[in-house]
Amino acid sequence: MSYKVRFVNPAINYQMIKDEIDAAYFEVMSKGDLIDRGQLREFENNLARFVGVKYAVGLNSGYDALHMSLRAAGIGEGDEVIVPAHTFVATCSAVVNVGASPVLVDVGKDFDIDCDKIEAAVTPRTKAMIPVHLSGWMADMPRVMEIADKHGLIVVEDACQSLGAAMNGKMAGAWGLTGCWSFYPFKILGGYGDGGAITTNDPDVAMFAARMRYNGEDRLTGEYHGHGFTCLLDNLQAAFLDVKLRHLPEWIVRRKQIARRYQAGLADIAGLLLPHYEDPRRDHVYQNYTVRAKQGNDFSEYLKANGVEVLTQFRKPYYRHEALKLEDRGFPETEALSREVCSLPMNVEILDEDVDYVISVVRRFFGKVD
Repeated sequence: MSYKVRFVNPAINYQMIKDEIDAAYFEVMSKGDLIDRGQLREFENNLARFVGVKYAVGLNSGYDALHMSLRAAGIGEGDEVIVPAHTFVATCSAVVNVGASPVLVDVGKDFDIDCDKIEAAVTPRTKAMIPVHLSGWMADMPRVMEIADKHGLIVVEDACQSLGAAMNGKMAGAWGLTGCWSFYPFKILGGYGDGGAITTNDPDVAMFAARMRYNGEDRLTGEYHGHGFTCLLDNLQAAFLDVKLRHLPEWIVRRKQIARRYQAGLADIAGLLLPHYEDPRRDHVYQNYTVRAKQGNDFSEYLKANGVEVLTQFRKPYYRHEALKLEDRGFPETEALSREVCSLPMNVEILDEDVDYVISVVRRFFGKVD
């Protein structure tokens, strides 16, 4: 259908930075720099600097970042890895596809892993955990790292939805062995196609990923260091992402402005839980503006019927898909929020009047006619 307010609008975003994107395109194409060239190196350096780590390695997707991180950490057959029960399935699939077993843990009301429930899931086989920073809001990384240190666990951060988020001044993706990033078009830093990266302070991990992303080959020597994969971030996408990365700080400011506008317009609705959490340590960058409504599908369908494109991620929790053969140990918070979740339009292209229209539709649904 044709929406009055789109969830994201890549065409308008392109027009906002058209001259820079076009210049990046013509530079790459005129030089023939298509694979593993200078623009990729430049983006990797700038991404590492932005996150506050020593290295970044561009990959083909957020899934590849997770998969590569687990392989670099030596996770494999017989190992267990703790993952949240509420996340995109790729977090769990990366564990399965290295031969390890995912152990699911419920999340809290902020959608991130419930740190009070992690230690009960640790066994002698547990080797790692993957906290997920959902919607631009970081997991409680000081507690995650404390638990990891206590039990000798490797931490891989699934930060795919939270580039630019921070806790105690330390960026998402800078806490664990690696931070994993997705540049899928709907992400806060989205490409024109898929893409991903890892960030790390470990030179061995960075070297492993740089080799394994290109079939295990060291591109300088031609030596193969193992059976690798083909999951290199394309040079053209890297050039585009580098342009967008320069704008990201100002775009985060705009997202926070939009979030405050939503909060001002919706805070008096008792049946709607807004994503404004009381924790001054954490800086929310609002990758998504995710609300919870007890009316679930009725709420989200009403918005769509009235011209507002929304995202209702994970209505059916991934562990309840039979083909995945995962253990459902009972995750009440995940079950509840899966029924209630709805992300409102959040993008830097959106106009204030569009935000106000979304607010008016939400208020009408709850009978708040001003």
